[in-house]
Amino acid sequence: MPFPLDVPESVLRRRRSQKWQAYPEDVLPLFVAETDVLLAPAIRDRLAAAVADGDTGYFTEIERLAGVCARYYSRFGYEVPEDTVVPVNDVGVGVRESLARILPAGSGVVYTPPVYMPFGPWIRRVGMSPVAAPLIGHDGEDPRLDLAGIEQALAGGARAVLLSHPHNPTGVLHSQAELGELAQIAARHDAVVVSDEIWAPLAMPDVDFVSFLAVSETAREVGLAISSASKAFNLAGLKCAFVVNGNPEKFAIPRSALSGAVGHFGALAAEAALTESLDWLVDMRAALSSNLDLMERLLAEHLPRARWRRPDAGFVAWIDLRAYPGLGDDPAAAFLDEGRVALSPGPAFGSQGKGFARVNFACSEELLSEAFTRMGRVAAARD
Repeated sequence: MPFPLDVPESVLRRRRSQKWQAYPEDVLPLFVAETDVLLAPAIRDRLAAAVADGDTGYFTEIERLAGVCARYYSRFGYEVPEDTVVPVNDVGVGVRESLARILPAGSGVVYTPPVYMPFGPWIRRVGMSPVAAPLIGHDGEDPRLDLAGIEQALAGGARAVLLSHPHNPTGVLHSQAELGELAQIAARHDAVVVSDEIWAPLAMPDVDFVSFLAVSETAREVGLAISSASKAFNLAGLKCAFVVNGNPEKFAIPRSALSGAVGHFGALAAEAALTESLDWLVDMRAALSSNLDLMERLLAEHLPRARWRRPDAGFVAWIDLRAYPGLGDDPAAAFLDEGRVALSPGPAFGSQGKGFARVNFACSEELLSEAFTRMGRVAAARD
């Protein structure tokens, strides 16, 4: 069982976070994007020292954290200036505040379903209108942006594109050619591209991630990238993310208004993650790749008619189960009710997700194997 996905289920069952508390104990949770790891040692030690010192007050080291994030993010294609980084509470806050501060009220915002479930609600929450431009071939080997559809939406009055890169749930990295063309389209229509890049640190071992902002000068003129250590290091509950503003002269995203809500522990953990825990991250990426090898075997054995594409990044996989019509439009519901396995329902990612489910494979080999064994029994019983 590869480190660091080697935590016994008995330890995980003591957790009080969503993944391990949302369902009864007979359910195997492979849904919400938490990972079954212990904290990287440098993060654990930094937080333990803060607790021992009673250092549990308000976050204040904005410039320090911005520098840490800028230096780390510079590995993804260009040298990030420290003064362009704005620490924020989480990626959702970064997305919403960016849209709200840049766009006129009521603007259309293009998004690319099937995509992370909160995108539509985030857009609506800040008084904007979601405009869907679905991925082309989300169910195949080469998912890609519908650039013509995006341009049509922007020509029709939409003012922004909310990008998921790496894409959730498909795990695809949009190519530099696609991103470069998207930047040109946005520039032609005086639109902004807000790129959610939370999965960037988790590119597979043989894959290089390149930020949207790194593809061209035009991309930086029209774009912002938002990321965090939270997915890679399992720090979501500590509340710390950051915006990289490609064009501060045009887009007013002030540190003074947003950075005070960052969690102090989140900032401490992020610094330890992005400066002292990168060897641990290498191990994590290798473990995820190993689990993908295992999942390929498990699908062949238990769900041989299922189709999928190995993700380029992240720890979720998009599984096409439409060849099992007995599972219906929402296979996750059948797997939960009859197999006691919790997945993310495909239709929650958009209408394109009917007949699909998203699997979180950041768990032990034993848990993953048992989950697919149960799912195979459900599919066979409904065939």
